[in-house]
Amino acid sequence: MELHMHTHHFARRMPDWRAAVVGGCVAGAVFLMIELFAAAVAGQSLWAPLRMIAAIVMGHGALAQPATFAPGVMLVALVTHFVLSILFSVILAVIMAPFSLDSSVQMASLAGAVFGVLLYVINYYGMTQLFPSFADARSWVSLFIHILFGLVAAQTYVSLERRESDKGIGHRWNDGGHG
Repeated sequence: MELHMHTHHFARRMPDWRAAVVGGCVAGAVFLMIELFAAAVAGQSLWAPLRMIAAIVMGHGALAQPATFAPGVMLVALVTHFVLSILFSVILAVIMAPFSLDSSVQMASLAGAVFGVLLYVINYYGMTQLFPSFADARSWVSLFIHILFGLVAAQTYVSLERRESDKGIGHRWNDGGHG
């Protein structure tokens, strides 16, 4: 597995926004499924992680209630989760494209994994000033899920990405009116 680090210099190249958005949706869905599975395995309410997400928008009150199903809270949680997932995936694409970190599966995987670690540190250490409840969610499982989010976002992006040289030649999305 050769990464060719010397070939990854800055080049003025825009990311494929559509691939980044889809990557955020896919990575967000994978993240949420594993987060809910981990909560169930730990014997916690399935609604607790969603309430923590909803608290970003709704405030601490979303956590104060028992961790039960509440349609409004769940809707806010899902919208917030997927908006943030898309935002984070777009940020990853903005980093990957100009440095050609999307040039190989290996490089994209490395970039995605590192991005996931940074996202975990920012979310669970930096953001605790605004959201103190995030400190309670620090764990190896949470770190793993964030790394997986970065990997899935990067891999989805690379698999769907259209580069300037690909446009107009029937590649990936541009195959008969789908692009």
